[in-house]
Amino acid sequence: MNEPPSSRLKNFPVAWFSMIMGFTGFSIAWMRAETVYDVGFAPSCVLRWIALGLFVLVAVLYAAKAAKYPGAVREEFTHPVKQAFGPTISIGMILLSIALLHDAPRLSFWLWSVGTLLHLALTLYVMSSWMHHTKYEITHMNPAWFIPVVGNILVPIAGLHHAPVEISWFFFSIGLFFWPVLTAILFYRLIFHTSLPERFVPTLFIFIAPPAVGFISWYNLGGQVDAFAHVLYGVALFFALLLAVQANYFVRLKFFLSWWAYSFPLAALTIATMIMAKETGLGFYRGLGIALLAILTLLIVLLLVRTAIAVARREICVEGH
Repeated sequence: MNEPPSSRLKNFPVAWFSMIMGFTGFSIAWMRAETVYDVGFAPSCVLRWIALGLFVLVAVLYAAKAAKYPGAVREEFTHPVKQAFGPTISIGMILLSIALLHDAPRLSFWLWSVGTLLHLALTLYVMSSWMHHTKYEITHMNPAWFIPVVGNILVPIAGLHHAPVEISWFFFSIGLFFWPVLTAILFYRLIFHTSLPERFVPTLFIFIAPPAVGFISWYNLGGQVDAFAHVLYGVALFFALLLAVQANYFVRLKFFLSWWAYSFPLAALTIATMIMAKETGLGFYRGLGIALLAILTLLIVLLLVRTAIAVARREICVEGH
């Protein structure tokens, strides 16, 4: 039975903003490729504006949900699992500020400013709820819990162009401190407790994001690929290999909106690899960057098609999804 439009709006999840993260990361990856590889064409000129358009569309729909069904939004932001996806809104804005940094610097500034302040507020809100709760259990934890605190690592990439460097260091420090803390807790959960529910298995790819984004921000803050940058990149590459050897497991999964969790971490690793290629001059990184960009491009196409099919079949924005 088809859901009425009002019901679909009520069930429109904040996790839709993870699509913005993935597509914007994809556009930034192509921006980097155009400078590192001198490809002769510039798809990012179109991709980043499409990303902005998608953000506006998703934001309008979620705002409409908030206006008509404030209780449903409140439920998401207090839910022990869904709550972690709330900061995808602010991260999407920060990523768009990076993508539009040179094309539209004033728009980039406002996206970064609002996104950064919103992300700080959401980080404080989520972490406060972690510290004073009666509802969380270890089985509620999944890699999406990285999103609220580790998203702070993204701030310096555009922040260095928009604000004093001390602000960038502040946000970078937050993410860098809590990344290993959450990693330790999450590995304990994965090893000693029940497996992740099928819909959250794609979020395992989020393991790649903190070291990959950390590498990019560290590079921007220091201007070079030093010893610590190599450590961050190595950890990101290892997590990618760890997940790659489990590819047969991932391809058998039923489609959920959480499939978009594949995209942003892979985009971050692709960008990090292209920085390594540029700074080291090694052919290995150059070839790996091309391969990752090709995989990322195919993945984004697959996700867009599969998401469109799911929307058409009314498999998304229904009760329980």
